[in-house]
Amino acid sequence: MAFSLKKLLGKSDSGEDFVELDIDSAEKPDAKVVVRPFVLKVYDDINEVLNSLREGFTIAIIDVRLLKQKDVIELKRAVAKVKKTVDAIEGSIAGFGENVIIATPKFASIHKAAPQKKEKIDFINEKY
Repeated sequence: MAFSLKKLLGKSDSGEDFVELDIDSAEKPDAKVVVRPFVLKVYDDINEVLNSLREGFTIAIIDVRLLKQKDVIELKRAVAKVKKTVDAIEGSIAGFGENVIIATPKFASIHKAAPQKKEKIDFINEKY
């Protein structure tokens, strides 16, 4: 694909100069998946997580323990922001335990098991 700079700028000469742009051979980053840990100490730490997720090749493992101990309201804001970003990129998000959140881009999904029903054992009515 070639563009004439002089025509684009309104100049017309018989000896036109061209700049060729080869869009197909532009450098592309390696399409490797990166599993990256993050630690949220303050609310602003969430920006690095969001930028990595938007790039599309990062699975984020987010430790929220420190922010949870500091300020639960800020933690809820941070998690809501990650959830909105993950929804926008059509990814997945899930909590593991009380202090870890995993967020993935579109190409990866998180297996979420259905909550198991706890069977109520009634020893009084059971006959042996």
